Amino acid sequence: MKIDVILGLQWGDEGKGKIVDYLAERYDVVARFQGGPNAGHTLVFDGKKYVLHTIPSGVFRSNLINLIGNGVVIDPITFERELQNLDAAEVDYKERLFVSQKAHLILPTHRLLDAANEVAKGKSKIGSTLRGIGPTYMDRTGRNGLRIGDINRPDFKERYDRLKQKHLSILTSLPQVDFDLEGEEKKWFASMERLREIPQVNSEYYVNRCLRNGKRILAEGAQGSMLDVDFGTYPFVTSSNTVTAGVCIGLGVSPDKIGEVIGITKAYCTRVGSGPFPSELHDEIGELLRKEGHEFGATTGRPRRCGWIDLPQLKYTIMLNGVTQLVLTKIDVLNIFKELQVGVSYIIDGQETEEVPYEIQDDLRMKYESYAGWEQSLAGIHEFDNLPDTAKAYIYALEKELAVPITMVSTGPDRVELLLRPMG
Repeated sequence: MKIDVILGLQWGDEGKGKIVDYLAERYDVVARFQGGPNAGHTLVFDGKKYVLHTIPSGVFRSNLINLIGNGVVIDPITFERELQNLDAAEVDYKERLFVSQKAHLILPTHRLLDAANEVAKGKSKIGSTLRGIGPTYMDRTGRNGLRIGDINRPDFKERYDRLKQKHLSILTSLPQVDFDLEGEEKKWFASMERLREIPQVNSEYYVNRCLRNGKRILAEGAQGSMLDVDFGTYPFVTSSNTVTAGVCIGLGVSPDKIGEVIGITKAYCTRVGSGPFPSELHDEIGELLRKEGHEFGATTGRPRRCGWIDLPQLKYTIMLNGVTQLVLTKIDVLNIFKELQVGVSYIIDGQETEEVPYEIQDDLRMKYESYAGWEQSLAGIHEFDNLPDTAKAYIYALEKELAVPITMVSTGPDRVELLLRPMG
């Protein structure tokens, strides 16, 4: 068996949660392979909205195993809150949710460091979600971190205190920020008791055993490919590898175990926080996209920057990820537009290129091509062939340019608002 992968191709917020939830019924296991509570995967069904940050999006499917892999970083406070929300929704997860012993813990002082570092950067801040993700991954690579498996050690508190003191020493050289460390620590240790209830597994053996036994596994990514620490718009990126290669490290599988790679892109483009965004719109069209798309971060609540779809950027992430099929989301947000624009190339120093540059400068310009809009609601359309001709023309044009089949089109937030594309 192979492990299939689902990930975002832009700067995150592409609608991965909904698609994972839909696809999950085809699988036996859904596994998160990187990221942490900076992710916000939104699912809507039966008239209710759910947001997951750490727990895999397959948890709402009653027959699925859900695994939090070793590449994920976990904040016990956020994690407990997610469990409480599942309890309130009467989701039975206790025999279906597992966590890797090698996943790292986010300490309260990691969040304090995150906030202080962001203040210290001033105008150069990277737009951190202030969830402690970066400092936690830094301790991971610096070989100082605490892992889930450590919570069972008799000297866990001593290990915690040593890492805390290291952080406090670093903080003496950073600006002071408003943070109730004592109060946050009290909540952290209380939440740790809920985390202890979740069965721990040696996840690399667990995943590979599942594959040998014929279990179907879907690897779920967080954030988006343009936020990858190596290949994204550095330094305005996250602290982990959000591309397909991250699956191998984040779950402990070899590259030859990767099967289908399902890339998700919005029908337009958004970004939260600082950093380059070539197709960003600073006009009333950008505001309309934000309003129609309800573009506010599921984790931070921050308004998202909006723009037209950027094909050179998508070709780049399709190449990096080895994408075999595409999912196009939020096409319904474009319902109100008479004309649509598609970014087809960059203009750099007067030269046209389709390559994403080493560093995207503020004076980079995009060349656009225009397509007719459909100016009608897509509500009630349940078959791809019943879409307006202009909507289908837009989809066909994207598919031709990106050279990857678009197999699903999302026409709204609900679980049932998803069109399967007839292929062949």
